[in-house]
Parts: sequence; C-alpha cells; structure tokens
Amino acid sequence: MSDVERIDLPEDSSEAGEGGLARRDWIAGLEKGLLILEAFDYDNQRMTSAQVAARTGLSRTAARRYLLTLEHLGYLHSEGKTFALTPRVLKVGWSYFDSAPLPRILQPHLQQITGQTGEAVYASVLDGWDLVFIARNGTSRVMTTGFVLGARVPAQLASPGIVMLGALPEQQVREWLATCAMTPFTPHTITDPDRLYELIAQARQQGYALVEQQLQTGVRGIAVPLKNRHAKVVGALSLSFPLAVESQEQTLARVLPALQQAANALIHQV
Repeated sequence: MSDVERIDLPEDSSEAGEGGLARRDWIAGLEKGLLILEAFDYDNQRMTSAQVAARTGLSRTAARRYLLTLEHLGYLHSEGKTFALTPRVLKVGWSYFDSAPLPRILQPHLQQITGQTGEAVYASVLDGWDLVFIARNGTSRVMTTGFVLGARVPAQLASPGIVMLGALPEQQVREWLATCAMTPFTPHTITDPDRLYELIAQARQQGYALVEQQLQTGVRGIAVPLKNRHAKVVGALSLSFPLAVESQEQTLARVLPALQQAANALIHQV
C-alpha cells in the first residue's frame, strides 16, 4: 500500500498557480480531516495519534485533535489510544451513488450486456491512478471474481484500468509507470514497466484491453473505453470471469461485440 499524500497548501495569498485554488478559498481544516479518514486502510485499520501523524504529516497534537473531533462526529471510534473508522464513513461514499447520474445512466446498458453474455458486467472510472467501480450488474451464477461497488484497485491490474490508461498522454503514463510500486498479486502479475506500457499501448491501438491473472489467478478480464460525445474517455465497461476452457479468441468473439455495442450507444448519453 502507498502512503497517504501529504498536505501541500497553496503558497500565494491570492493565487495557487494554474489549475490551483486561491489560498483565500482554501479550508485547510477540511483537507486535514479528509486526509486523516483516507489514512485508514487495510494495512492501517487501527492507529494511534502518533501513527496518524506519521502518515499525514501533521503534528501529533494536531492529529489527536482531528481524531477526537471526527470521533465526536461519529466517523471514528476509539479503544484506549487507538482509533478506527465507523460505518458512518460509508454515508459519504454512498452519497456519490445516490447523486451521480452516470451509474443510473449506465445500469440499463449493463443489464443488456449481462443478458447477451450471461456474465457480470462492470462500469468503472479512474480516480488518480486507481480504478473505482461505480456500477455493476450480476448474474445468478456464483462468482468469486467480482468487485463490489466502490471497490478500488491499482489501474494497471485490471482490464478497465489498462484501457483507460491507454487514453492518457504517453509521456504521463510512462512517467507514472517509472515510479509506480509494482506489487505482484499473482505469479502472473506484470511488474516490468516496459511490459506494462506495451499492454497499455496495445489496448490504445486495438480499442479494447484483455488482461489475464493480474489481480486474481485464473481470472480473465475484457474492457472497452466509455467515451462521451467529444470522444473523451470518461470510464470503461468490462467483464471479469474465470478463464475456464475458452481461448482468448473465443472469449472475444462471445463478449466483445456486446461491450462495444453498449459503449457506442452511450456516446451521446454520458
């Protein structure tokens, strides 16, 4: 897991530079509170104020005050000197699904893809260099290869991430790959930046990504980019299923047309 991004406030009293936020409009306390919530993850489920301070760049005293405030608001609970998240944090994340139009627009098309392929289908977007799943439609078949709504994985480990990385400027992707922590999740996970870029470039050229056993052994994923009317990639549609006995060619012939048809139908809706 990567460390939490440390706080970097605008320096100028009025301007923060191109694309930045003026200091007069910056609420540092809000940023610090959110930064603390984001500091909790799988490897840091319970933390003391000293541990939170180390992960966020705050002083230990400031970290403790923010932790106590968040506890008072119901977002944290404490046992002794350690703090942990409460289910109330989910309310913030689920507000996206309740208010964002994109998941609702996508849902009928996801249902159609499942009807045509018999597979669980997902819609996802990039958040920085992470892949976030924002909609899905399942099948009655028991699956061990699925993602829950809101699941977040490194973009390079899944087909929708690869296909969306292919839409970014080449230099930007190469610079990120050169510094990205390549954690092997399976014996087949690609950890060489050059090989990963070849996969991304291939997806850009052919208009879809096919990825096997990067995050889970025995799992194949196929994804196509989701574009708006200005031809900008705003997300991806994907299928994820066991390798079974199908060849790559057979899988592509069976499911790729359904994904492409849905993506084309959505161009003027997203």
